[in-house]
Amino acid sequence: MNRSQPLVLGIESSCDETGVGVVSGTTLLANTVSSSMDEHVRFGGVIPEIASRAHLDAFVPTLEQALADAGVALADVDAIAVTSGPGLAGALMVGVCAAKALAVATGKPLYAINHLVAHVGVGLLDDRATGRPQQLPENLGALLVSGGHTEILRINSITSDVELLGSTIDDAAGEAYDKVARILGLGYPGGPAIDKVARTGNPKAIRFPRGLSQPKYMGTAEEPGKHRYDWSFSGLKTAVARCVEQFEARGEEIPVADIAAAFQEAVVDVISSKAVLACKEQGIKDVLLGGGVAANSRLRELTGQRCASAGIRLHVPPLDLCTDNGAMVAALGAQLVMAGAEPSGIGFAPDSSMPVTSVSLPA
Repeated sequence: MNRSQPLVLGIESSCDETGVGVVSGTTLLANTVSSSMDEHVRFGGVIPEIASRAHLDAFVPTLEQALADAGVALADVDAIAVTSGPGLAGALMVGVCAAKALAVATGKPLYAINHLVAHVGVGLLDDRATGRPQQLPENLGALLVSGGHTEILRINSITSDVELLGSTIDDAAGEAYDKVARILGLGYPGGPAIDKVARTGNPKAIRFPRGLSQPKYMGTAEEPGKHRYDWSFSGLKTAVARCVEQFEARGEEIPVADIAAAFQEAVVDVISSKAVLACKEQGIKDVLLGGGVAANSRLRELTGQRCASAGIRLHVPPLDLCTDNGAMVAALGAQLVMAGAEPSGIGFAPDSSMPVTSVSLPA
């Protein structure tokens, strides 16, 4: 095996995207994604059984397209990496079983890796504009914001030491967007819909709550509160529902754009403020923003402003690498190979609640 520039095939199937990526060391060769999003729209959210069946249908064509885009054959691959968790159990199982079958058929080593840490690993791929290799700096933090996760991490080692500093205690930010979009009649997925409508609204028209930001939860730097770096979005969602009900009860037209803008401001305000606070207090000088909600224009804008004011460098991968994809899985897999990590073998099972502190599953 080439451990200095390993050719790694990455497989992602944690939710509704079937992703296959090919990476050579830190160079991205292919990133092919097949989404089943359109099949979930009429339900207003991802239906696990539909997602699993879509992965079954999409996997082979997506694999073939990725290999063709990369200009390599399966026999050329040095190792295979697959998302083993967290995610939807049935969806994970499809990707894991496919990866195990490929590993057995080809004799290639298989690495079972963490979906969330892979969102950070994608930041190591070469800069597309310059072609120069990326380096993850020391004292790196990661802010992951997606449909299923909202977390702030400290990355001591991308291959072996990831520390959870704070997370949501209920809904993730993406879930809150989907639920509020449903309340406002904006359809699914909620993130892009609210982001678009909010641009024409007044974010100060309504003051929605910022969860877990009260002194009793925050504490002080000397005596931190239990939820100093944590988030909660369920109360915000409820506040939006009550607001809409009040307009309806008065027989007034619902100001959808203003509510969307005020809701979005509440979300990005508390996410960015707590993330920057965690970085400042933990001595973190660089932070990577990842996950599907990293595509949100207001989140990118406000987080960038607050990081700049605090002297923190913000790193944001290209938009197509923020959402779930196989390239990020391959990128982290390549890092594990280069670090000399032992492969996981084929005896592991997918773990839908795999903790972010577990970068990969041992043999």
